[in-house]
Amino acid sequence: MLIGTLVGLARLSDRVVLRALARIYVDFIRGTPLLVQIFIIYLGIPSLLYVLTGSRWPINVYVAGIAACGINSGAYVAEIVRGGIQSIDRGQTEAARSLGMTGAQAMRHVVLPQALKRVIPPLGNEFIAMLKDTSLLSVIGVEELTRKGQLFIAVTFAPFPVYMGILLMYLVMTLSISRLVSMMERRLAVSDRRD
Repeated sequence: MLIGTLVGLARLSDRVVLRALARIYVDFIRGTPLLVQIFIIYLGIPSLLYVLTGSRWPINVYVAGIAACGINSGAYVAEIVRGGIQSIDRGQTEAARSLGMTGAQAMRHVVLPQALKRVIPPLGNEFIAMLKDTSLLSVIGVEELTRKGQLFIAVTFAPFPVYMGILLMYLVMTLSISRLVSMMERRLAVSDRRD
């Protein structure tokens, strides 16, 4: 969320260089597979550091996994945040500025709270997608749900019930996130009806 919000704001910046760097980050990350990004962070960066420095720089699998997922999700969240901010009528910013607010104050107190209501559904979708994408971390040995299942299958030799159990656990988690997002939407819709 932090990466996505900062990059989303950078995509709307008046500074051309900042806007260009944010665009490059978003396009690069969204245009390449998460699996390759995981390998680059876990295997590629230590290899590059070894070539450059001559000493080994191993990365913990959990740190690599969190970094890869965070960087990847940040690009998608950036576009969600950018779209949410751009969906707010420009007149809202102008009205805030006419009341004496700075651009940053108008963004913080007027635009972002309104944009938040609009970005909740796509953010929920992104969180669900990232939750499911964590299964890719099993390829570097992160013992998340899928990897634990693989290790259990190696002992029991019973892939079908284990994978069905994993499937049901992911389903429960994703449905829980969906319900939470729906509750947040309903709660914010009530505040809209009061206005």
